[in-house]
Amino acid sequence: MGGRGRHAGVTPEFRAETVRLVETSCRPVGKIAEDLGIGKSTLTRWLTQHREAALLSGPHSDTSRELARLRKGNEILRQERDLLKKAAAFFGEGDHEVMFRVIDTEKVSIPVHRSCALFGLSVSGYYAWKGRTLSRRQKDEMVLLAHIRSQFSTSHETYASPRMTVELQEDGIQVGRHRVARLMRDNGLKALQKRRYKKTTDSDHGGPVAPNILDQDFEATAPDQKWGVDISYIWMAEGWLYLTIVLDLYSRCIIGWAVSDRMKKDLALDALKRAIAIRRPPRGVIHHSDRGSQYCSDAYQTLSTGNGFILSMSGKGNCYDNTMVETVFKTIKSELIWRTIFKTRLQAETAISGYIDGFYNPRGRHFALGDMSPIKFESISLKLAS
Repeated sequence: MGGRGRHAGVTPEFRAETVRLVETSCRPVGKIAEDLGIGKSTLTRWLTQHREAALLSGPHSDTSRELARLRKGNEILRQERDLLKKAAAFFGEGDHEVMFRVIDTEKVSIPVHRSCALFGLSVSGYYAWKGRTLSRRQKDEMVLLAHIRSQFSTSHETYASPRMTVELQEDGIQVGRHRVARLMRDNGLKALQKRRYKKTTDSDHGGPVAPNILDQDFEATAPDQKWGVDISYIWMAEGWLYLTIVLDLYSRCIIGWAVSDRMKKDLALDALKRAIAIRRPPRGVIHHSDRGSQYCSDAYQTLSTGNGFILSMSGKGNCYDNTMVETVFKTIKSELIWRTIFKTRLQAETAISGYIDGFYNPRGRHFALGDMSPIKFESISLKLAS
């Protein structure tokens, strides 16, 4: 895996090609963004950054362009200066702890005396802070922060303070949510947010379409009553990779999955075969999908009906009929895919396997499951039923 970041799942080559596509075609930015599965605001920001970088890469032989470059440079310097002034005023309203931490962190690149002058602090005050003994509370918070960092890393940087607090409390650490939120905020531990993804449904086919039996009723009282399936895709350095999952709607447990570099019918079949082998479901399980050609193929229909599934398919063009599976896809992408550059299919498949089997199913907490993981939620259900 490669670097991390909010858009780490997008390679520089993909970003450059996307910008080039916008600048050389007559298609609207919004349409190109939709086709590529990225937000319009994201693509607009890429364009702005590209054009700004081109402007600042001078000097330029064209006089007007060179003047524009100098003006832009001055504007950036003013913005940075004003931001530092506002930051100093903001920090000055409380104690100096945070400012001294910043000065200490940046002392290699910015001399201490210059940083102190910028924040309106004395150099002697900095060294007094540097040499003082930590209080009992500060020592306790250093230990607590170490636990938070460990759990934050384990959760693929997706746990905000509510889920983090539950995780710590289950480990025997007595701590309140507000304290956890403050430590995470002060140390830059911000949970990554989910974003939109591009659908892959091809409903323009002549295959049989099942009625919408599920009809957006995602509630189940036990495992293996209702399953949902869907397909999405992932950008890699060498092209697209398609991922399909089978989800038990009761626990949100991913019970089957498969990947392929082509959107072939075997992709959906492989995921369903895996789910059947693992769960050995009883006859009468509702199997819900969209109207994609993979799910309407003869082979898929034969496998599903032969195992006693009751087939259900979303209404045409209705994006809410398979919401629960789409939500899980958004979770996978925000917690893993969009933050990682995959160079090969094997690399991506290994990472997905580790995420699903090593984190999402056994450890990933869901608010709708009482902050339990899918596997724990199912195990409690089975104990209560026995």
